[in-house]
Amino acid sequence: MIVIVGGGPAGRIASIRLANAGKQVTLVESGGIDGIGGQCLHNGCMPVCALNDVARFIRQARSFNNYGITDSSPALDFTALLREMRKIQQKIASILDQETRSAGVEIVYGKHGRLEGRQVFINDNRVESEAVIAATGSRPNIPKIEGITLHNVYNPHTLQTIPHLPHRISIIGGGVMAAEFAYIFASFGSDVTLISRSIFLKNVDRHIRSLAIKELADVKIIENAPVLSLDGCSQVEGVRIGGNKGEYTIPTNGVFIAAGLIPRSEALEGLKKGPIGEIIVDNHMRTSVPSVYAAGDVTGPPYLTPVARHQGTIAADNILGIARTIDYRFIPQSINLDDELAFCTIPTEKVASMAIPGPAGPGTFWHVPSGTTGLAKVMVEPDEGIIRGICAVGPGGGIIASYLAFLMQNGFTTHDFEDFIEVHPSTDGVYGLLKYTSELLKRRGPS
Repeated sequence: MIVIVGGGPAGRIASIRLANAGKQVTLVESGGIDGIGGQCLHNGCMPVCALNDVARFIRQARSFNNYGITDSSPALDFTALLREMRKIQQKIASILDQETRSAGVEIVYGKHGRLEGRQVFINDNRVESEAVIAATGSRPNIPKIEGITLHNVYNPHTLQTIPHLPHRISIIGGGVMAAEFAYIFASFGSDVTLISRSIFLKNVDRHIRSLAIKELADVKIIENAPVLSLDGCSQVEGVRIGGNKGEYTIPTNGVFIAAGLIPRSEALEGLKKGPIGEIIVDNHMRTSVPSVYAAGDVTGPPYLTPVARHQGTIAADNILGIARTIDYRFIPQSINLDDELAFCTIPTEKVASMAIPGPAGPGTFWHVPSGTTGLAKVMVEPDEGIIRGICAVGPGGGIIASYLAFLMQNGFTTHDFEDFIEVHPSTDGVYGLLKYTSELLKRRGPS
């Protein structure tokens, strides 16, 4: 028997892979059926998708109203939104349960799986296994700030407990999660202040960062401002921050912590861990203990669902004797605001880049007056035309970045797109830009 601890994307996909290969698999999910699907379904990707769909709809309706095309703008029932979102999440969970069981996986709900080195326990009962995959996921990173336990302080795991839409909300964080929730709350009508300890989206391509700031024009972004305390009696009333402008307090009705994630590895003892508790693995997903593997967020950044799934597959295949490794260089990512701000970049010294606005098309036609039709950007090595990075901002940016990342991984050059014919109309300018870049490089000749 193979035991998998955790029913999120990594553990669930690994369990199906192993069961389909004829292995007896037990998947332990402590959260009950509401836990299967992990953070992605219950606290991460899916809630952001659900809330963002509504946020975009509201903004689009307001835009049509401003043009005089429609005669009203929608009003939001925040409580109903959370309620209906939860119903759909539960439906998805039931589908994942059926899919996993139909593969032959035994799911043990409501019990805690833990490790003591090679020894596996379900609650306090030791079980024998030929191999183990630890896929216990992650949880919100809650900074150690005075007043953090006051009422009206929320995070992605407590989102469902927000009783009503805050009139004024402060978001603590400076990464993708903070940007996406700032967009959502601002679209719903809250007065939003985003407080970043350092530079907002500091590790993101400069063009992506610039567009994100533009799409968050109605959010007050404060950078290089450490949060000193959350102030109030029983509930939060202000956020006291420091920085170059000295100390001052921002009045608020609520605080949303969006400071990233940290691995959930407390139940995994006897395994080598890193400084934030992440389980150390090699590129076969093997831990420091023989026959014990780890996959997903518990292994540390980048905390992305597709990476977790892939890691789960790699771990399962290696258990099956199929030697596979993982390559982290070509991972596409996206920030979901008005558009999908998607990108995949490979650090390299010698690179030429070119960027153009995205074309008007489905989802961006009515953005032409505001000049917010998105972005297409490519980065190539001038001598060979090898693609080293792309940015695709638009309604389909994530799909474009996914396929381009795969082509980059397989060594495609800008010249390979010379005969490429795309679908039209489309909001994608990347493929056309790659063709144009090829022409420029051929015209320039070898350096």
